[in-house]
Amino acid sequence: MMTTNRKGWLLGCALVGLMLSGCGGLQEMWEGPGAKVFRPQSIAVLPPMASQYDSAREDVQEVLAASLSKAGRIERVVPAEQVTDIFQASKEAFDSLVFYFSRLEMTGQSDKEAAIKLGKSLNVESFLVLRINAWEYARKEGDNVGRVGLTIRLIDATTGATIWKARHEKASSYMFFKPNLKDVAAELTDEMIKYMPPALHSGKR
Repeated sequence: MMTTNRKGWLLGCALVGLMLSGCGGLQEMWEGPGAKVFRPQSIAVLPPMASQYDSAREDVQEVLAASLSKAGRIERVVPAEQVTDIFQASKEAFDSLVFYFSRLEMTGQSDKEAAIKLGKSLNVESFLVLRINAWEYARKEGDNVGRVGLTIRLIDATTGATIWKARHEKASSYMFFKPNLKDVAAELTDEMIKYMPPALHSGKR
């Protein structure tokens, strides 16, 4: 027998899916129970998690932070280079980052204590966890494309809770001149954060 909470969660996901499918939407999106009331005043983008596309980590972190600043919905966005400087300067902050990523890889869940430590180290109320799923030139449906794919999680740095997560990708076709993948990534992050709380429930889409 399905519990009431489980039914409510499934209904909420279904409604979000229908809402997104009506306006283009993202490939995948989930929002936690606190998304409707989450209003952080500050945010940072963590260095992307390790993947086969590690060479693109700095570029993606930079363009996502720039997209957040451009959107102007969160008062203070910590610049990507400042985030990097904090982790390079503080062993405690770096150790918290390594532990947080390892727990996330093992359990798929945000570790509360590590998330709170990261929030304090970065002096923010929230942060984004980023994974690069694609960063390549490829053939897609007979076309040459520059392809970028990302997964983004929004974390409440005061509680460690996952507020929102989404996965999407963007491909730019070309004939002779390859598109700059950093530009493709910027278009992708601009699109993805349109669906990130608090915009999801504010009508700013």
